[in-house]
Amino acid sequence: MEGLKKKFIQDFIVNNRWQYITDGLKITLSVTIFSLIIGVLIGMLVAIIRCAHDQQNKNKLWLKIANTICQLYITIIRGTPILVQLLIMYFIILASFRSKTIVAIFTFGINSGAYVAEIFRGGIMSIDKGQMEAGRSLGLNYIATMKNIILPQAFKNVLPALANELIALLKETSICGYIGLNELTRGGDIIRGATFDAFLPLFAVAIIYLILVLIISSFIKILERRLRTNDYN
Repeated sequence: MEGLKKKFIQDFIVNNRWQYITDGLKITLSVTIFSLIIGVLIGMLVAIIRCAHDQQNKNKLWLKIANTICQLYITIIRGTPILVQLLIMYFIILASFRSKTIVAIFTFGINSGAYVAEIFRGGIMSIDKGQMEAGRSLGLNYIATMKNIILPQAFKNVLPALANELIALLKETSICGYIGLNELTRGGDIIRGATFDAFLPLFAVAIIYLILVLIISSFIKILERRLRTNDYN
């Protein structure tokens, strides 16, 4: 126990090394939250375009072009590793950006958007076609029907899948160290490199990730219960 206490002091107290963990946690949360926002916006847009192509007049040229672009985007993003995408964005596409955090946010946001698009598309397609017909019979156009009738119902259906995507996104940010971004995992690794002790720093990182995942899971369960309660009221 005494040896563990000495290691703890050496790893986290000396030279305020605990700040590598807290600073890294802030960056990890920032990248995760803003990437999720970008991913949801992209995903919803792509899902609506693809569903519109399947449900509306497929002979419309602009809809065909938009759908083809969306399919190409999903194929490329889902078919290549996120690490490779991050390196391409950092060294090539966004090489002029000085902020590594911004590069990471855009990369993970674009990557997440491809998966969220398929999640939302599945949710939208699971809604009975009569819902769309009912909205159109009330004089609503396609976008208004989607916004007011289809998407709220689809969101409830895809909430568990979205929660899994958020958890996956949180853990995927651990590769940001490859572009020199001092996120949570790299913070623990910096301490390991300075103290030559891997046990406490890396286990601390793992425990923090676990706690974050448990918090997200608990929040999603509460949200699901409230949505079910609203359905019964």
